[in-house]
Amino acid sequence: MGAESAAPNETSEVDVPTGRVKFFDSDKGFGFIASDDGDEVFLHASALPDGVTSPKPGTRVDFSVADGRRGPSALAVSILDPVKTVSQGLRKKPEEMTVIVEDLIKMLDGVSNSLRRGRYPDGERGKKVASVLRAVADQLEA
Repeated sequence: MGAESAAPNETSEVDVPTGRVKFFDSDKGFGFIASDDGDEVFLHASALPDGVTSPKPGTRVDFSVADGRRGPSALAVSILDPVKTVSQGLRKKPEEMTVIVEDLIKMLDGVSNSLRRGRYPDGERGKKVASVLRAVADQLEA
């Protein structure tokens, strides 16, 4: 008889190395991963998943490894646990944001009325509105 093969229902588990991004330079397109095994693994931008261009230090990843010209290189990186940004850690509670958004709506309503009369808000008022818009956008995006 021929060589034995695994039954179609059986699956085999493969240990995939994991680690954390040590650093990544998006301008140069590379960085390093500190693997959980203690090794340092080269990380090229081409190994990153679609949509990820600059993983933050500390981002938890899994990856496959190949021997490269300068040592182990990561391939097929997957993000396991992205690091929270500072803004995510400082995100306001929904109840607090409700009040802020309602005030923003009133502020924008005033800007809208001014624009209907053919006038932009003066410099200081425009800066204030833009600043509040950016702050709300950061909170919503976090």
